[in-house]
Amino acid sequence: MKKIGIINSELPRLISELGHTDTIVIADSGLPIPSDVKRIDPALNKGVPGFIETLETNLEEMQVEQFIVAEEMKEVSVELFRETKQTLQGVPIRIMNHEQFKQLTHQAKAIIRTGEFTPYANIILQAGVTF
Repeated sequence: MKKIGIINSELPRLISELGHTDTIVIADSGLPIPSDVKRIDPALNKGVPGFIETLETNLEEMQVEQFIVAEEMKEVSVELFRETKQTLQGVPIRIMNHEQFKQLTHQAKAIIRTGEFTPYANIILQAGVTF
C-alpha cells in the first residue's frame, strides 16, 4: 500500500506521464467532458471531493507553470476564485471566457471530475518542469 501522497491509482500515473506544457483539468460536477479525453472520476457525492481539496492534493505531486480559469469564475464564484489564486500563489494565471475554456479541455490529457457544485469551479493546469 502506498504510504504517502495521492492514493488514487490513476492520478499519480497521470501526473508522472505529463510532459512540459501538457494539461489536465480539474472540473466541477457539471463541466462537459469530451468523449476523446480521459475521465478520472473521484466524485462521490455533492461536494465530495471538493474543488480546492482536489487542486491542493494534485499540487502535492504536480509541477504547474500556468493555470487557466474562466472569466465567469472570477465574476460568479468570487470566493472560489480568490481561494484558487491563493492556492496557486506565484503561478501565472490566464483568464478566458467559459466557451474558450471548454474548447481547451479537448486538448487535456485528462479531466478530473470532482463533486464540486460551485458554478465555474474548473481549472486547467499546465505542467511545468522541476529543473
